[in-house]
Amino acid sequence: MRYLVNSREMRQYDKNTTDFFKVPSLLLMEQAALTACEEIEKIADKGEEILIVCGTGNNGGDGLAIGRMLFLKEYKVDIVLIGDIKKATAQSITQQEILQAYGQTILYEIPNKKSYGIVIDAIFGVGLTRKIEGKYKTLIEEINMLDAYKIAIDIPTGVSADNGAVLGAAFKADVTITFAYDKVGMHLWPGNEKTGKIVVKEIGITKKSFMEHKPGVLAIESQDLERLAIRSSHSNKGTYGRLLVIAGSVNMAGAAVLSGKGAYVSGCGLVRILTPEENRVIVQTALPEAVLTTYTSKKPETDVMREAMEWADVILCGPGLGTTDASMSIVKQVLNNATVPVILDADALNLIAKDTSILQRPHTEMVVTPHLGEMSRLTGDGVSFIQTRLLEAAKDFADTYNVVCVLKDERTVTATPYGPVYLNLSGNSGMATAGSGDVLAGIIGSLMAQGFEADIAAPLAVYLHGLAGDEMVQETGKAGLIASDIIEGIRRIMGCKEHKDVIL
Repeated sequence: MRYLVNSREMRQYDKNTTDFFKVPSLLLMEQAALTACEEIEKIADKGEEILIVCGTGNNGGDGLAIGRMLFLKEYKVDIVLIGDIKKATAQSITQQEILQAYGQTILYEIPNKKSYGIVIDAIFGVGLTRKIEGKYKTLIEEINMLDAYKIAIDIPTGVSADNGAVLGAAFKADVTITFAYDKVGMHLWPGNEKTGKIVVKEIGITKKSFMEHKPGVLAIESQDLERLAIRSSHSNKGTYGRLLVIAGSVNMAGAAVLSGKGAYVSGCGLVRILTPEENRVIVQTALPEAVLTTYTSKKPETDVMREAMEWADVILCGPGLGTTDASMSIVKQVLNNATVPVILDADALNLIAKDTSILQRPHTEMVVTPHLGEMSRLTGDGVSFIQTRLLEAAKDFADTYNVVCVLKDERTVTATPYGPVYLNLSGNSGMATAGSGDVLAGIIGSLMAQGFEADIAAPLAVYLHGLAGDEMVQETGKAGLIASDIIEGIRRIMGCKEHKDVIL
């Protein structure tokens, strides 16, 4: 797993490194500049002009040091310093003095009618919280229009390191060279559209600098999937869990099929589908591996529900279930009687949105998987409001209701109650397709049935789901990707020799 940090955390870790471990802040700045130059030199040609625009804070100090190092290696560099010189930080002042001692000219405005091959943004760093206005906004708009390859230092100016908000205006980078750890906001919309490719460079701020305060946000990585590949030679279908999928309604059999297939291809031993009798032929044809229980009335009889729930190690309830009174009765039976972990997805969430207090009763381990619209119904907050505070919205819901909350968006957030938050970095926009969420719910249920606790099964499943989409989009294209392709992608990731470096 990798850590993602916000602005407050990064400032504290920087301070801890300087105060406790006695590493001078100027030394950290020099190391940042050195590592940034390593990347810039891979891109830059000594025959092209480079423009570095620096503010008067420490991010600007990084830019000044980068400019000096490139200048000494005989690159053609224009260094422009903007802002109130009287308010410059000590490190910035030192870097200005070093530059001047080496005879490099510092400019105070961008030269007119000059063509640049590379533009480097070192105006504001991760500490920016105020809206960019006036001359700074005009400047950013001006440099964004330059026909050049654009590099941001640490974070694009104007992007919030905390939530990805664009603070009035933002530099649009082709690549962002960031230091020590990824910043959360670089991965969240709309900031991720300004960040470009992210390159993380080590500068001496390590996990030891966390001291007693670890970052609150984590990201699953490919090596974390290694545990999914472990299967005992002496095992049987019961070894890998029994998942009950309560899904589907008349003319909505597909959700049950997709959830069931998603569960099977991600390793579940037995999947039982509880669905209306009208879906029998479709389910048996599309997924003959499933154990099938149907009901002919508008809802399952109590004894049918009880027997199916007692059979299960984990229960997934909601995909394609509908929002009828009968559906509500099913959801209530699950919530009132389940003695095993439960995943609530899709229509189950729309039904409990009418009275979320049902979640505040004592319950078994539980995962909820809302998309933005469902989260809006659950909380009463507007979609646009939730989208600007994804991490907080998921975390608040997880803590309030003691559930693992998988809040689905471009970057899905998995929040654990009174524990860490996971920001998913796999997946692509082709996965915005009908049935994709049903597959994800099946994967979560599968991993939980195989014995993973909800707080790790959910983020692992989200990452695997996205990775499968990334695998298949290379063949289908984003517009052509469908939910069934994601299932095939999971199968490839879990089994193909080409992916042994990922899962073995």
